[in-house]
Amino acid sequence: MEKKIIIAIDGHSSCGKSTMAKQLAKQIGYVYVDTGAMYRAVTLFAMQNGMYPDEGIREEELKTAVSNGEIQISFKFNAETGRPDTYLNGVRVEEEIRNMAVSSRVSPIAALPFVRSLLTEQQQAMGEKKGIVMDGRDIGTAVFPNAELKIFVTASAKVRAQRRYDELMNKAKTEEEKAALNYEEILKNVEERDYIDSHRETAPLRKAEDAIILDNSEMTIEEQNSWLLEKYQEKIKE
Repeated sequence: MEKKIIIAIDGHSSCGKSTMAKQLAKQIGYVYVDTGAMYRAVTLFAMQNGMYPDEGIREEELKTAVSNGEIQISFKFNAETGRPDTYLNGVRVEEEIRNMAVSSRVSPIAALPFVRSLLTEQQQAMGEKKGIVMDGRDIGTAVFPNAELKIFVTASAKVRAQRRYDELMNKAKTEEEKAALNYEEILKNVEERDYIDSHRETAPLRKAEDAIILDNSEMTIEEQNSWLLEKYQEKIKE
């Protein structure tokens, strides 16, 4: 029987971590967990419940909600897409958590120690039986420091902003939604998230010492998927 391992994929925002992690998990029959979606779900909860107005996060209110167990995040397999969808307190929020409103506010939420503590605990529980692919910012450093395979993905900020812009354009359902998208605004958001993610006090974004770097600035999705599968195959043969 083939041994099961933990695969930790970390890296900057909008560099395709989730896409490649989902594809690999599907190919090798592993469970996929999108930790970024978990932080986005907490951000959406805060926004929906008046805990994240324009002037900033109401930390004490959010901390109380977290400690009272008011935020339940789960993933359910979507047969149409062949991938898991994110649910917040039993409600599917896959589209809502991907919009720019949430994207522009998720990094400050993810920097809160009590939020990271809650989600890290949940993520570690998900990986107890191994056979898991998890992507995020601190999987190989804080969540699973002993993961057998660690990948650190990066790409230039301009390439990542363009990819995010194209993705949102494809998802836009009306001409109004398309007209509202602004590349420069998305680039600014990408750069701001890089700074916040790398400079936060708790579990900052950094490459684990034993992680393999993948710069996919000039790679196609097929090329990076092939590269990642190769690294997995090498690891399970060790």
